[in-house]
Amino acid sequence: MRYHDGQAIHVGDVVKIDLWHEGTVVGCIEDGIYLQPHTREQWTHLKDGVLIDTGACGVVHYPDETALETDGVELLKRLA
Repeated sequence: MRYHDGQAIHVGDVVKIDLWHEGTVVGCIEDGIYLQPHTREQWTHLKDGVLIDTGACGVVHYPDETALETDGVELLKRLA
């Protein structure tokens, strides 16, 4: 999946959501990559998208790029 600006989404990315919130990408479902303590087994019922840990609102599933754009998800910083 990609952000609205065309950059690929990576596990560990810190994102801005809808101007006021931040989160961290904790899972890329298609790639099968997750940050601990999240595991593939936890999310087998989901087939597509990414998981973003928003802190206050918990983990949010974004099934496609349209959902990311609707919520204004943008990359703030990427792990080196």
